[in-house]
Amino acid sequence: MAKKRHGVESEIPEVSFLAPVGTPAGVEVLALTDLRRRVPVERLAVPRRPDFHHLVTLTGGTLRHTVDFTAHLLEPGAWLWVRPGQVQQWGDLAHAEGTLILFRQDFLDPATSAGARVEDPHAAVLLRPLSGDAAALRLAADHLAAEFRALGQLPLEVHTAALRHLLAVLVLRLAHLTAPVGAAVPEADTTYVRFRDAVERDFARTRRVEDYAGALGYSARTLSRATLAFAGVGAKEFVDRRVVLEAKRLLAHSDQTAARIADHLGFSSATHFSKYFHQRTGQTPIAFRETVRGHSTL
Repeated sequence: MAKKRHGVESEIPEVSFLAPVGTPAGVEVLALTDLRRRVPVERLAVPRRPDFHHLVTLTGGTLRHTVDFTAHLLEPGAWLWVRPGQVQQWGDLAHAEGTLILFRQDFLDPATSAGARVEDPHAAVLLRPLSGDAAALRLAADHLAAEFRALGQLPLEVHTAALRHLLAVLVLRLAHLTAPVGAAVPEADTTYVRFRDAVERDFARTRRVEDYAGALGYSARTLSRATLAFAGVGAKEFVDRRVVLEAKRLLAHSDQTAARIADHLGFSSATHFSKYFHQRTGQTPIAFRETVRGHSTL
């Protein structure tokens, strides 16, 4: 059944985490062969918006996986990280072998979540580690999988704690692959976190950086410095990217008219929305919808 997100009915199925019976709530590790047996191919092919994290790595074959309208080709040694709220669609799994790790964000302790930047909606989706990092990541994933399969060998609370620590090692290593070798990874300071959360909450109400600055008690310049340091873009671009992403999701996965989407996103008219969307994507909203539905796998 369609669910509502930000007040507009969407046709994107929103999937919640459901741990297998008898396993610790909040994390699951399974082979892609098990995923193929568990979930019919036609269900995997449907775009979905899960409220939990997906980590995918291959040991053989290749996999094309689409995340928020970008197709990623996953090969052995690389990692795919899909975060809650992102719309994903599985490609052909027939010849892909590897591991899928599912986890709820609240399964990690707060320090790990902050250090791994798990809430960052602009974090890289596809990660290609160098050989040394790849070996360490493979070892961390193997330890996590082995512990997940060892249910019953330790008291449940100890088993759960071990899984939490092993998962923490994995996500921290993955998060820090995005920085150049030897470079310090900026910590998400309070300014950036408050701005990021405010944008997620209010992007359909305002696109003006000055409004966020006034509400949060910062100057617009301070917000831009914070987002540039952590997200790599200025504050205005940060807001615009979030608005455009939601517009794309609604255009691709709902039958709302452009006028209704424009109203939902806080535009004064469909014409204003169309101009804004075209300036940032090179396409009109209707052209984008036709392209996505007629010429892509979405």
